[in-house]
Amino acid sequence: MTDLETFRAETRAWLDAHCPAEMREPVRGDADICWGGRNPSFKPGQKQWLDAMASRGWTVPDWPTQYGGGGLSPAETKILREEMATLKCRSPLNSFGISMLGPALLKYGTEEQKLEHLPKIARGEIRWCQGYSEPNAGSDLASLATSAIEEGNDFIINGQKVWTSYADKADWIFCLVRTDKADKHNGISFILFDMATPGVSTRPILLISGYSPFCETFFDNVRVPKANVVGKINKGWDVAKYLLGHEREMISGMGLGTTSGNPLIEGALATIGLDADGRLADPLLRAQIALFEVRARAFGMMSERFIDELKAGQADPAQPSMMKYYGTELNKTRHELMMAAGGSDALEWESERSDQGGAARAWLRTKANSIEGGTSEVQLNIVAKRILDLPSA
Repeated sequence: MTDLETFRAETRAWLDAHCPAEMREPVRGDADICWGGRNPSFKPGQKQWLDAMASRGWTVPDWPTQYGGGGLSPAETKILREEMATLKCRSPLNSFGISMLGPALLKYGTEEQKLEHLPKIARGEIRWCQGYSEPNAGSDLASLATSAIEEGNDFIINGQKVWTSYADKADWIFCLVRTDKADKHNGISFILFDMATPGVSTRPILLISGYSPFCETFFDNVRVPKANVVGKINKGWDVAKYLLGHEREMISGMGLGTTSGNPLIEGALATIGLDADGRLADPLLRAQIALFEVRARAFGMMSERFIDELKAGQADPAQPSMMKYYGTELNKTRHELMMAAGGSDALEWESERSDQGGAARAWLRTKANSIEGGTSEVQLNIVAKRILDLPSA
């Protein structure tokens, strides 16, 4: 038996022994996701699963061990993900710290910043939000106006962010601020600060789905130490672009669905049932689901290849845009099919029978997928220019 085969067998046995039964059920909504933070709200099995995985560094298996990671090789990390999928283990922790800030800190952070923040991210002790978009700086992010004025060893920050996901629940924010008005791109800095700092306030934005993951975030004379700048002052655009690649990779992951069951197929079987040959009784929906599953499987394989290329330093800088676009479209299609499979029950909005309108609300929420993290139009332009090398219109 090779070393990797031994690792796979040992990993499978450990996961099977330590993953609670509740953490192998399909994720039905945001309440089933473990976000961690200073004041977390755990559902049955979540804390046990988080603590077990964090004890091995497996919430961030490919991070170095000195920063709370598992120190696994790319091959071992892939095996861990495969075995979790086989056993239908949920992710132990969802975190913008893991998917976005962590990679940026590993590349651009000082050793003090890494030791201060990364282990807390790995253990789920701090929940992060992202301060990027502003009312007049969305797709044209470099037009941001939130100002940071030097005062001794601090910056005084004033301005507003918008579409700040879960800002009302986050403990810290990674934020883009303007430290020099003379240059659009070379006057931006990337800074970290506590959301409990005086002068920080948030206001939820109600969406059509009835949920409110997004917020407006306001900064009124917020004092932040200069030591909290990641990278160099006025060079935050480099950090921002690097992080955006990881954000788009994270959003593209929605196209892969969940490791714990297949709500689309399960819902169709429960609503429509089987025909005499043991197949889904609706032939049209059956064909649509089959086509979707083929595309999702192909996207999954492409995603694995992209991750391998990324870790080897061989990925095209525009590949996250390609992945983000296609993952977004897959996720939207998945929820369209779930609505079709649910029939009239899926149209219910508030009844207990429909899980408080979970299907309809989730379907409506997917409409934002093509906007957040950079609009689909922006991603297609990036792919056209940087991968297909097409001329500008």
